[in-house]
Amino acid sequence: MKSTDSNASSLWRMESLGIPPSGTYPVFITGLFTYCFILTCNITVLLAIGLDHHLHKPMYVLLFNLSVNDVLGATALFPQLISSILWQNRDISPAACLIQAILVHIYGTGAIIILSVMAYDRYVAICRPLLYHSVMTPSKLRTIIVAMWAFTIIVIGVLFLMLTRFRFCRNLITDTFCANPSLTKMICEDTSANNYYGLALTAFQVASVALVVFTYIQILITCLFNKQADTKSKAVRTCATHLVVFITYQINVCFFIFSHRFQQVSPYLRRSVGVSILVFPPILNPLIYGLNTKEIRSKVIYMFRKHHVSSQKC
Repeated sequence: MKSTDSNASSLWRMESLGIPPSGTYPVFITGLFTYCFILTCNITVLLAIGLDHHLHKPMYVLLFNLSVNDVLGATALFPQLISSILWQNRDISPAACLIQAILVHIYGTGAIIILSVMAYDRYVAICRPLLYHSVMTPSKLRTIIVAMWAFTIIVIGVLFLMLTRFRFCRNLITDTFCANPSLTKMICEDTSANNYYGLALTAFQVASVALVVFTYIQILITCLFNKQADTKSKAVRTCATHLVVFITYQINVCFFIFSHRFQQVSPYLRRSVGVSILVFPPILNPLIYGLNTKEIRSKVIYMFRKHHVSSQKC
């Protein structure tokens, strides 16, 4: 990544958070608590699945990867954000900015792909149960997981390699964190090829949303034809919750991406939506997909009880 400005090559500056001096410590503590809560919830899910071989099934292995991705996304944002709040310094080096941007986009793309594969797994398990064990074998699951991460890293790697062709003529990052749209705004040359590639990724995102919505509708239809009343009500609650969370996340992502293309959009709204993408899913995902699941909840309760008994003996 190159720059035409000697100052820009040493430090870039992020948009001010607008926090008054009296609010520095309350906001810092809130941010630190939120980050610790995200880590606690996701690491709990990771330990519950990793330590119990009975949970080494496709659905839970995919959930394990979702929690890894959520930790990655939260870590891309919070350490830099809360340190800048504490020290009231919004400067960032180009290298650190690039690393943060790459991690943010890996998180965003990874979330879409993992949730899409999770939806497909549930679709096969519920709507095509006789084919499930032949479709989601351990070897195929390993291949799917490697393909998920490889695809994510490759498409994001290409996205940022395309930025290395340009020289940066500005040093102000117009978002709360570093991301491809705000980095592109710092370039004074023609970035049409980058925009087309970004639109292709957005089209992939829309296709993924359509796939997830279709699979959950099929799951819902299948369960509604089930004669057991408990199964119907559980299916409606589960599908509705998953769909609302997933669609809300996708709407926020699309809004954040397209808001950079329209000057009429409030920059404060754009930055708020951008931060929400990295805050709320890592909080909600382990609660909705993980701890709300009976098997994982039982394992977590068992782990805490075992730890409590061990501490009493000590």
